[in-house]
Amino acid sequence: MLKTSTDGAIRTLTLDRPDVRNALSADLVGALTAALEDAGRDDSVRVVVITGTGRGFSAGADLAALKALSSASAEANLRDSEHLARLFKTIYQLPKPVIAKVQGHAIAGGCGLAAVCDFSIVADGVKLGFTETRIGFVPAIVSVFAVRKLGEAAARDLLLRGRLIDADTAAGMGLVTRVVAPDDLDLEVDALCRELATETSASAIALTKQLLADVPSMGVAEGLSYAARLNALARATDDCKAGVNAFLTKQDPPWKTAALEG
Repeated sequence: MLKTSTDGAIRTLTLDRPDVRNALSADLVGALTAALEDAGRDDSVRVVVITGTGRGFSAGADLAALKALSSASAEANLRDSEHLARLFKTIYQLPKPVIAKVQGHAIAGGCGLAAVCDFSIVADGVKLGFTETRIGFVPAIVSVFAVRKLGEAAARDLLLRGRLIDADTAAGMGLVTRVVAPDDLDLEVDALCRELATETSASAIALTKQLLADVPSMGVAEGLSYAARLNALARATDDCKAGVNAFLTKQDPPWKTAALEG
């Protein structure tokens, strides 16, 4: 259901339900959330990659399970929805960079899963889209992140029409980060992982992700006040002190030295 592997500072989480295009069952959502939380607590992990087995990255909600839930109580449906919301929130707020390695189609909640990651590297030929309205469903949870990422006009275009778009169109809209040839996907993701793991500070990444999650909901005055406090906090961290010293003395910062020694 979920495969986990670690290569140095890189943790890879692979959705492994290829027979149903890695549909997000409750069990898979729970396993993925737990694995992400574990990676967030593990100081040896610097970068997390989410990918899928087979031809699909993820087809989104498990429709068989969704059909079964249609006769369940409102409370049961709310619990299931909150389960998925927790997964998306975990990715968005994880203190480590999360990369979606999209090797196959990403549909509905699967598209949301790719889009909520900090980076989405997509193989050319992949289709993406929020298709919920075409089956009478609502792209509710993914909308929270789609509107933030795309702006209201582009989000309305995708969420209301429920259309599929190609990878290049998705990149042009800002839904995903970059499109690469399928044969180059592994190399491109690996290069980005190595860059993040060796060239950036773990504490700075964590604080920057916190900043990016919090600031959009603030007004200008509140945002500037919050940013000033975070700026002052960052200056007091060991990584900032070591990084400034390394720059001034023309040496590698300790996180890069540790990675090279490892």
